Amino acid sequence: MTSTRRAGTVDDGVDGGWVALVGGGPGEAGLITARGAELLARADVVVVDRLAPRDLLRGLTPGTEVVDASKRPGDHLVPQDGIDALLVARALAGHRVVRLKGGDPYVLGRGGEEVLACRAAGVRVEVVPGVTSAVAVPAAAGIPVTHRGLARGFSVVSAHEDLISTVPVRRDHTLVLLMGVRHLRRSVAILTDRGADPRTPAATVERGYRPDQRVTTTILHRLPDVAEAIGVSAPAVIVIGDVVTVSPAWKKRAAPRGRPAPRP
Repeated sequence: MTSTRRAGTVDDGVDGGWVALVGGGPGEAGLITARGAELLARADVVVVDRLAPRDLLRGLTPGTEVVDASKRPGDHLVPQDGIDALLVARALAGHRVVRLKGGDPYVLGRGGEEVLACRAAGVRVEVVPGVTSAVAVPAAAGIPVTHRGLARGFSVVSAHEDLISTVPVRRDHTLVLLMGVRHLRRSVAILTDRGADPRTPAATVERGYRPDQRVTTTILHRLPDVAEAIGVSAPAVIVIGDVVTVSPAWKKRAAPRGRPAPRP
């Protein structure tokens, strides 16, 4: 079936509750979209993710209920089915609910599940796209995911899954790993076993767009050891490919003691 209409918005003239899944961007409050900010200002309830830009909460209308639904590895304050039920219950009670997420709701953000839960319950729901960290965080480090002469395409995968065994392993195809710190050593082993050049430039970008952002560059086969030595921690985006050489951090990287810096 072909449709010429955009998927529903909550501005349809009907009274009552609704849910808006709002992508807040990679952590910098100024990167939320105008539509996202508009719905946030109208919210009665805000259900917020761990990686959402928390500074936005300071501007909420007094009396707005804030529910922390943060998820950390092995520690979910509210499980996903609980979040789905919460969104539905608040909306059916007549509240305007914003689910404030980091990045984009549909990029490894469980947004699709939440939309389906709302639709199944007859709740009006709108999805407001956000600036995904998969592109924005590398950009904050000066790394374009595509660049003429270096990369014409890129793949974004969660290192929680086994999808890393299916992505291209060419240096001219950028690989962006999200949620990849805990499984970094395994991911690199899979890539090199599949034929990835062990000297492919690689970078970790921790806490993108935040005041304490840290960018570390190295080459693929050294990446797990370097990350472990400096204590790379989440949230972090990992970028693998020749585009890393565009970053100012690549130019400044230190060579191992007694050996020249590797050339890409």
